[in-house]
Amino acid sequence: MVLRKRLIPVAQRRTMEELTTDLDLRAGDRPSAYSAFWTMLVLSSVIAAAGVVSDSTATVIGAMVIAPLSTPIMGLALGLVKRSGNGAGWFVLGGVCVVVTVGLLTSLAVPDSYDLLSNGQISGRTSPGLADLFAAMAAGLAGAIALARRDMAAVLPGVAIALSLVPPLVVVGVCLGDGAFVLALGALVLFLSNLVSLVFAGTFVFAVLGYTERPVAGRARTRSIAAFGGLGVLLAVVLALSTTLHYRVASWKDQVGRRAAEWLTAAPGATVIGVRLESTTFWIDVRAPGDLPPVADLRARLRGAVPDGFPVVVEVTTGRRIDVGRVGS
Repeated sequence: MVLRKRLIPVAQRRTMEELTTDLDLRAGDRPSAYSAFWTMLVLSSVIAAAGVVSDSTATVIGAMVIAPLSTPIMGLALGLVKRSGNGAGWFVLGGVCVVVTVGLLTSLAVPDSYDLLSNGQISGRTSPGLADLFAAMAAGLAGAIALARRDMAAVLPGVAIALSLVPPLVVVGVCLGDGAFVLALGALVLFLSNLVSLVFAGTFVFAVLGYTERPVAGRARTRSIAAFGGLGVLLAVVLALSTTLHYRVASWKDQVGRRAAEWLTAAPGATVIGVRLESTTFWIDVRAPGDLPPVADLRARLRGAVPDGFPVVVEVTTGRRIDVGRVGS
């Protein structure tokens, strides 16, 4: 009770009716709510797709601010607390399909000569880590508290930017259209981590603030515990996937660095400065005073260390860039 009053002073607390009107798309004027949601979702997807293809951070942020998917996701959290169905899950599922489809169509419209997977908007969303999950959880808590207070609406755009929902789904579609299924999985894990974190945080905040329509008892209590337990299990699964992917990428980069260092032993004075993975391409930064050994030797050394088919590029500090080719080719 004390925590509730500290989080939401009585004068700033929004009523259940106000919260339901904002988060339940089936409450009130349904045709208007549906029209607004789907229109903004499609436009947000198009904006995000344009930003991803053009590698424009400002454009992608614009898509985040619109953030139509956050409404049914927080509606799902409110429905779990109220223990009543509001169809939010179907809106989330339909929204996911729409956004992925827009990304897929966008990738098909890009010429084959354009290296779509080399831009930062994609590479930054295909290898999520633990920091992404913790940031999503904190943003979810901030968003739920802001929704429950009348005086904190101004922070919602910032929450929308922190909770990247539409851009990762667009990246899923773009990667699927380009045949990069591993990258599509990475972007999907990022979206799922944000989704589960938002629902978990929203459910926790709404439950603490007492947004229930009736006391929890008997079977209702059991269902509530099961809902929280299910969310916890799902969050743990997403966390495990994210952690596994993060450490797998780190392991690949370490292997590439080791094999590249062995390759450079034939070039006196040459050293590996760093290794980075951008989309599916390994970039090896090298400092070398003279010529480098044959790249075929490096390609052979990398076989078995990283998945076949990943392109490798050596970038020398002098500005020279050497295309090693694809691992396993």
